[in-house]
Amino acid sequence: MPQFLSPEWVAAFNAALDGVTLGPAGGEGSLVAASGSFSVRQVVTGVPPEGRTLHTTLVVDDGTAHMTLEDPGAADREGDPNVVVVIPYEMAAAVSRGEVHPTAALGTGEIRVRGDLAVLVAGQAMLGTAAVQLGDLQRATTY
Repeated sequence: MPQFLSPEWVAAFNAALDGVTLGPAGGEGSLVAASGSFSVRQVVTGVPPEGRTLHTTLVVDDGTAHMTLEDPGAADREGDPNVVVVIPYEMAAAVSRGEVHPTAALGTGEIRVRGDLAVLVAGQAMLGTAAVQLGDLQRATTY
């Protein structure tokens, strides 16, 4: 069972989406999202056991998506994302488990977002269509 946000979990996430076309991004109100190529960086704070910070970047390109896990201090990141979400680990885990909808999570005030919010909405919509492919990973993940 992969640990949430571990390299194994990210590899399993990507394997679940390998070869899956998620369809158009949509992205009303955002030329970037409508282009079908965008990225969303998630900065997760307070990751157990030592409370470190992790960065994941979801890259969407032409109806497909993949995630990278990055060292926050590394210089070789995926580039500047279109949107950055800063979220505490417990909230990220609750969203991953399906206990909290991403939109509701934004309303809690615990999450900070900068960049093109429509890109964030488009990315979540695309992942919503991948729920079947990601279901096994969600059930197998440990937190």
